[in-house]
Amino acid sequence: MDEILGQVLRNAVWERLDMLSELANRADAPSLLSVARSELPRLTEGWRAMLAAHEPDEKGNCPACSSRWRQQKAPCSVWQAAYEHLVAGGLAPDQNQARHAVAEPSPRPASPGRLASAR
Repeated sequence: MDEILGQVLRNAVWERLDMLSELANRADAPSLLSVARSELPRLTEGWRAMLAAHEPDEKGNCPACSSRWRQQKAPCSVWQAAYEHLVAGGLAPDQNQARHAVAEPSPRPASPGRLASAR
């Protein structure tokens, strides 16, 4: 049952991200402004919650990425991805590369519930 619920949750998140990418690429200015006002606060809060779970502990390890047998030093891959997408990518974005990245999202495992038109 947990596997099914996990798949349902993952599908819902991928579909939401696909929908937001589609809106960013195709919506008219008033619609885009409306979506930005409603979604940007949600996205920033989501990033904050995820990053809080990956804050280094007193030993400098990421508690979410570490296991009993293997400690993951900070910054973990979540913090590295956050920096890459939120900071480094924002310094001097190449418009052609940014459009290409949105139009062709990074590969992810196929899932039965994903919309065929999302790709």
